[in-house]
Amino acid sequence: MADPSSYRPKPGQIPDSPGVYRFRDEHRRVIYVGKAKSLRQRLANYFQDLANLHPRTRTMVTTATSVEWTVVSTEVEALQLEYSWIKEYDPRFNVKYRDDKSYPYLAVTMNEEFPRVQVMRGHKKKGVRYFGPYGHAWAIRDTVDLLLRVFPVRTCSAGVFKNAGRTGRPCLLGYIGKCSAPCVERISAEEHRELAEEFCDFMAGRTGTYLRRLEKQMMEAAEEMEYERAARLRDDIEALKKAMEKNAVVLADATDADLVAVAEDELEAAVQIFHVRGGRVRGQRGWVTDKVEEITTAALVEHALQQLYGEETGDAVPKEVLVPALPDPVEPVQEWLTGRRGSNVSLRIPQRGDKRALMETVERNAQQALALHKTKRASDLTTRSRALEEIADALGLDSAPLRIECYDISHLQGDDVVASMVVFEDGLQRKSEYRRFQIKGRVGDTQIWHGEGQDDVRSMHEVISRRFRRYLVEKERTGEWVEDGAEGDGLGGNGLKDDDGRPKKFAYPPQLVVVDGGQPQVAAAKRALDELGIDDIAVCGLAKRLEEVWLPHDDDPVVLPRTSEGLYLLQRVRDEAHRFAITYQRTKRAKRFRAGPLDDVPGLGETRKQTLIKHFGSVKKLRSATIEQIQEVPGIGRKTAETIAAALAQAAPAAPAVNTATGEIIDDEEPAATADSSGEPVTAGAPDERRGQET
Repeated sequence: MADPSSYRPKPGQIPDSPGVYRFRDEHRRVIYVGKAKSLRQRLANYFQDLANLHPRTRTMVTTATSVEWTVVSTEVEALQLEYSWIKEYDPRFNVKYRDDKSYPYLAVTMNEEFPRVQVMRGHKKKGVRYFGPYGHAWAIRDTVDLLLRVFPVRTCSAGVFKNAGRTGRPCLLGYIGKCSAPCVERISAEEHRELAEEFCDFMAGRTGTYLRRLEKQMMEAAEEMEYERAARLRDDIEALKKAMEKNAVVLADATDADLVAVAEDELEAAVQIFHVRGGRVRGQRGWVTDKVEEITTAALVEHALQQLYGEETGDAVPKEVLVPALPDPVEPVQEWLTGRRGSNVSLRIPQRGDKRALMETVERNAQQALALHKTKRASDLTTRSRALEEIADALGLDSAPLRIECYDISHLQGDDVVASMVVFEDGLQRKSEYRRFQIKGRVGDTQIWHGEGQDDVRSMHEVISRRFRRYLVEKERTGEWVEDGAEGDGLGGNGLKDDDGRPKKFAYPPQLVVVDGGQPQVAAAKRALDELGIDDIAVCGLAKRLEEVWLPHDDDPVVLPRTSEGLYLLQRVRDEAHRFAITYQRTKRAKRFRAGPLDDVPGLGETRKQTLIKHFGSVKKLRSATIEQIQEVPGIGRKTAETIAAALAQAAPAAPAVNTATGEIIDDEEPAATADSSGEPVTAGAPDERRGQET
């Protein structure tokens, strides 16, 4: 590990001008490339106290042994040079998107005497018109098959074309009318090129001209009673319309635009791009990358734009590029795009309307791509095994933690405090063994704190104590470690059974307990285990901000490499616990907001509550009814009626509903449609949940 001060440039040696810099390791390999408006200010940030640097930046500067830079005239030149060097050196600490060579394009070889329509992959060639990219090659072939009826352009290979010219017989497509057969001189080279240009115009979005022309020809043929020709033109029009339907109109103003969306977490980022031409989505592609450097969403967007347009010119760069965040500064990037297109390019964030709606669709695609990537990565057995081994090595465990339990606390400004427990076995989710906890402020029969307020540490202590107290009870009763089943909470179960047929609860111990948080939460979990006399279960915490792994009694965190499969697995476990806790907390809060006086009546289900409200019209009338009148409701007996009357008598009358727009008090004598499922009147215009921050 190198000391950055050993290769730090001398004061005044670094110029205060735009440029691009490179960090090299001991083998002279370039490990990082960056650009800066001011090289002096940017490089000074790397040579500060290591404790102040982000872990990823700290790893980079301690791996490097030298730094060099190149001065340029403008920030636009710096942007172009940075892209070129990243392509050339492939530095390990730069964010690198996988190139899109695997994405197929619909290509028209306008650089040949007889242009050919075909599927192409790889680097783009000069003189070839490209459309796409498409998700699958079959999507291109389907589109081409429909269009060849109207634009019978050559699709055969050079060998087939020459062989047909030598024999004087066209291929099958020539016989069925899906090729104009220039190989046997049915049409001239100039006529065939014009046909190819019309094909390109149609694919570029200029569809109206050809549809109107065909419709006019069809009407003329019908008037001249050439019905067979009119029928063929009708079928051609249908084929074109069917091809157009494959790319529905998404922007009514026939805009040419690319929409770029990013979905990211602490370790990875997915980028999705929709190519819109003539208001229609003509192509889609995306990448997933590891975040090996400290990077913002705006910087991810900038790198994506470099990847997209670094080798493009002309119309391949659209008039509009819509992004979720603007690079900082945005002017050099916009100027660079304008230079590559040859005319003005608008780079902006869509705020409203069709473009904003389409951007949300692209964002959903990016999120799904990231989720799919994680699923594929997690399903690989070799990867999971390596992840567990890395965790064991990093935490100093004797063996790989085959069962991991993770705990998270969730609340809304201190209210409805709940906790979650998720289980991963052999690196995979075991959803049947998830658990949910309501924080009570007590352990066993001992009140340890008041269960309100934002105290995640005491909540974590309570949850760990309750879970492992149950484990000790099961162990003491059976005298051995046993396979666990699933507890209630509607989660089902498939484990071993007790003597009475119920699933065992909390009987199987984990090898590792992970808590969502840093040193305080880890210390609370460890203290809870110590108080119960459990010393053979490892504990660690994963802090969100820097993805640091904290161990009990350690002042410094364990920093796993950003590409570590072990860190990736710990992050998945932590995120799943957070999701499960948030879901339970929201459900619990929603029930509390909908609660009414009838909810406290034991044995009174939703159906009978609705029947009561429907019969009396409101809770107010039900509260004033006698026991005999309540008994008149179908399904309500004497005992239930007495219980209802007693519960309503104890409950305070609900405040009158108020129309907040007019200040008018809404009469409770109105029909039951103004009451919710619990029987409480709905206040017009009132918010249905509190504002606040969930954790």
